[in-house]
Amino acid sequence: MKLLDTHTHVISPDKNHYPTNPIGGHQSEWSQARPVDADGLLRAMDAAGIEQAVVVQASTVYGHDNRYVTDSVRQHRDRFVGVYSLDAMAADAVEKIQHWQAQGLHGFRLFTTGSTMPGQADWLGHADSYPAWAYAEAQGIPVCLQMTMEGIPALRSLLTRFPKAIVLLDHCARPVLSDGAPYAKAQALFDLASFPGVHLKLTNRTLAAAAEGDSTPAAFLERIVASFGAERIAWGSNFPAAAGTLAELAQVARAALSTLPSDAQVAIFGGTAQRLYPFADTMAQA
Repeated sequence: MKLLDTHTHVISPDKNHYPTNPIGGHQSEWSQARPVDADGLLRAMDAAGIEQAVVVQASTVYGHDNRYVTDSVRQHRDRFVGVYSLDAMAADAVEKIQHWQAQGLHGFRLFTTGSTMPGQADWLGHADSYPAWAYAEAQGIPVCLQMTMEGIPALRSLLTRFPKAIVLLDHCARPVLSDGAPYAKAQALFDLASFPGVHLKLTNRTLAAAAEGDSTPAAFLERIVASFGAERIAWGSNFPAAAGTLAELAQVARAALSTLPSDAQVAIFGGTAQRLYPFADTMAQA
């Protein structure tokens, strides 16, 4: 089974060339405790049996300075696709999208919550961000959203205005799953399935949440596949923000998804990612 990872990060050891400027004002603890550079990520991917990966800008390290992701992708186009961070509220947001896309990156990330910025930012859905959303919709550029369930009303408003937008919810929007099936506390997440452009990024963080309280990963997976279809779900490790080796994280995901039909596993572990991102054709290069 082809294994593609849609959520990895890289941190450069060269702080002079790539200075930190984290969203939230202070660098994330994980990036200081276990940083992994591009070469380290490649070694980890090889050990885990992961063919290619999406390198998502480490917003809690570099903010919107996407140069290290750009350089990493440029040097390893056969293995990496890059996602950049964007200030969608900026007056030049569309110009920034055009710039980073021209640098070889594909799709942007909006960071509205996280370890350096807890809670849910209230700018999601603001009118000042409409030009960025309109451009992304028109160009078919996928938008990764780092958000909580509290941001869903704003997202619904955006998707009503931009119905063809392609959205990936990092960590499935961090739902509360401890109540177990049928997951009443996460109903707002399942309701987003009515918007065809919404995709779920199923990370190991989400799988861990699905094992808490009365929930089981098998029950949660059955629920999201029934709602969204496997073709709108993509696996991501969240390495190295997630503790453990990439091989360990991949094995946990393989074990959890083993309860799903094989065609659903194929979609979540690779098919959905291939449809969303321009991965290099490694077979053609061989």
